[in-house]
Amino acid sequence: MLRLTEVKLPLDHPEEAIKTAILKKLHIAPTELIRYSIFKRSYDARKKEIVFVYLLDVETTQEKRLLQRFKTDPHVMPTPDTRYRYVAKVSDGAIASESDRPIVIGAGPCGIFAGLLLAQMGLRPLILERGKPVHDRSVDTFGFWSKRKFNPESNAQFGEGGAGTFSDGKLYSRVKDANHHGRKVLEELVNAGAAPEILYVNKPHIGTYRLVKIVENMRRTIESLGGEIRFQSRVETIDIEQSDTRQVRGVILTMVSTFVAIASFSLSVTAPVTPLKCSISKVFTLNLSLSRLGFGLSIPRL
Repeated sequence: MLRLTEVKLPLDHPEEAIKTAILKKLHIAPTELIRYSIFKRSYDARKKEIVFVYLLDVETTQEKRLLQRFKTDPHVMPTPDTRYRYVAKVSDGAIASESDRPIVIGAGPCGIFAGLLLAQMGLRPLILERGKPVHDRSVDTFGFWSKRKFNPESNAQFGEGGAGTFSDGKLYSRVKDANHHGRKVLEELVNAGAAPEILYVNKPHIGTYRLVKIVENMRRTIESLGGEIRFQSRVETIDIEQSDTRQVRGVILTMVSTFVAIASFSLSVTAPVTPLKCSISKVFTLNLSLSRLGFGLSIPRL
């Protein structure tokens, strides 16, 4: 496909104007245009007339000829490959063993996406979250705002969805994204119910009430792929081997409810509300960088 940049059109343009602009720019007939899609749409307000600025991906029967014709034009180029590439994946048909399951601490934005990617890789992650599921914490949070009834273990600061769940879900990051990881984030949000326009509008946002449902849908996707989320499971500390390797051996939890043992995990419980130790034989590291209004996600090789 070809990528066209700096395609400018008036704010009130009809949809057909995009196709017309493509045909005019490339000097091709309508029959030579197979399809097009909007990769990004922003605004240019530097002049008196504000216009839309489009970045378009175009499929045409004349791609090779056009690349040669426009080889010196910086606004016509091959479309970059934005597909997400998993750093590892369990072989088709195989199931990750209990001892190989990674643990993710927290079900905020980074935790949810880390869990989702690990689940898509076939690793059946276990996500530990101090707070409640997003629907239950919504009841507690709005109860505090309206009735001043505060629950220290369920509020706006933590729980499924993270501290930003009750904002309008802005999607913006200053993190450089040469590998197009942000595209993967947006695609998964759309798969979970976000409006498709977030894929291309400049500085998009999801919307507060839609965001809650999207978080629930992402959890169901993780679970459908073999992942598991344990709520009201507060991680107190990380169990680190006292040796030169300083290897992480597990996590220590303080449970607020009775814990049901996971097969193949080494558990030690003497009472419902006592520290509980989960021993794990393998540790997967995830590098997650957060900005104030969004986040970037990257996973190094295991």
